[in-house]
Amino acid sequence: MTQGFQKAERPGPDLAGKVAVVTGGGRDIGRACVLRLAEAGAAVAINYHSASQGADSAVAEITERGGRALALQGDMTSQEDVEHLVSSAVSTFGGSVDILVHVTGGLVARKTLAEMGIDHWDTVMNLNATSFMRAAKSVLPHMQSGGAIVGFASQAGRDGGGPGASAYAASKGAIMTMTRALAKELGPDIRVNSVCPGMIDTDFHNVFTKSEVRSSVANATPLKREGTSEDVANLVTFLASDEAAFITGANVDINGGLLFS
Repeated sequence: MTQGFQKAERPGPDLAGKVAVVTGGGRDIGRACVLRLAEAGAAVAINYHSASQGADSAVAEITERGGRALALQGDMTSQEDVEHLVSSAVSTFGGSVDILVHVTGGLVARKTLAEMGIDHWDTVMNLNATSFMRAAKSVLPHMQSGGAIVGFASQAGRDGGGPGASAYAASKGAIMTMTRALAKELGPDIRVNSVCPGMIDTDFHNVFTKSEVRSSVANATPLKREGTSEDVANLVTFLASDEAAFITGANVDINGGLLFS
């Protein structure tokens, strides 16, 4: 068995010998998940849409430390691209997929109901909820007992999101419900959980959230700060590991205590 990515001295989940597929892994939270999974010992197939520099540098960082990784460009709303990602992971790393982390998603634009056309609604639903279904369905034939799927919902799925985010919030709510349904459908062999990030310091909020709103939200949390991509990656890696063996169907909040569910 390959030794895999050299683990750090800090304790944590052991994913040695596991194969992980991470969609949206080229930047921010996705890239942090890639690096954390590799640090725990997993071989990682990284999907990116446009963030080639982040994905390629992650591969370089992982391989330089003795791990295994590949990066593939692809659109996770395309069934062909999803299947190519999964088949490449299987053929490169051997036989099965043990972990799916589906980070792909986005707000696209803030639009009120009055401003929204059906094309915007369909785009957001396809990008967030339908892409999760495509990825989960595609890895399923290659996932054996003990497999884990981790989706990305959002605090918006609980509280409806901010102004002009009803389509985004609805799509994340769909992921939360699908997480519960798949946990029942795929258990006991495969666990399915999702994370619900709150205010995390990423390009998402650089683009869509005013700086004064970010400061206000951060100061309203008991921890008095925004979260980091690494905070989320630590949670994702735990949920993907055997350390979370009795957790399935959960939508786990990570918001600094801003919202309690």
